[in-house]
Amino acid sequence: MKQKYLLRITAILLIFIGITLFCFPYLSNYVYEQEVEENKEEFIVKITKKENEDILQKLYEELKRRNEELFENKQVNLCDPFSYEQPSIDLSEYGIEENIIGYIRIPKMDIDIPILLGANSVNMKKGAVHLTETSYPIGGVNTNSVIAAHRGYGKAKLFRHIEKLEYGDKIYIQNFREELVYEVYEIKLVSPDEIGELAIQEGEDIITLITCHPYRVNTQRYIVKAKRCES
Repeated sequence: MKQKYLLRITAILLIFIGITLFCFPYLSNYVYEQEVEENKEEFIVKITKKENEDILQKLYEELKRRNEELFENKQVNLCDPFSYEQPSIDLSEYGIEENIIGYIRIPKMDIDIPILLGANSVNMKKGAVHLTETSYPIGGVNTNSVIAAHRGYGKAKLFRHIEKLEYGDKIYIQNFREELVYEVYEIKLVSPDEIGELAIQEGEDIITLITCHPYRVNTQRYIVKAKRCES
């Protein structure tokens, strides 16, 4: 009798553990999305305050200058963008916390996540990251803003479902100034050392999404390019 009781308790515990393990990714992603939504609301409130207009305009002008410089010097320091773990500008000097330059929203992938400056491991657990030595995501001719994110991070989807994207799908970038809309026009797999795919294309305003491929493996890079469009 006692043995049957113990077996029953063990079975119940195993079932409970199994259900917990199965549900954990969904629960953790829900918590992550709620936190991101709250933070984005605070971000929008801050960037739309009248008293912040001047300092945010200065930030825009500084990033625009840097983007122009990147194009003019042909991104001379672009060797391995993932080696640039620290951002080259501190957004806290402009009143923006955690170096979050904006948010990327992709309806097809059901994500709306922050874009942080600097491709370090801490930032990549928080959302997508802007790769140093590529254009800042403020739009403009002669820009290519490269945005990376994990696929295999267990607590949030991030770029896990990037393969859902197809030609013509829209990608929205909400920066500290405005919302920019891009349309997917190219999807490809490349080797990790093909950094030419991250280069600025003269006369174009594009963004490049990059993540590891296959899922949970790091042998290739999955790249999605999108051009600026009206809506």
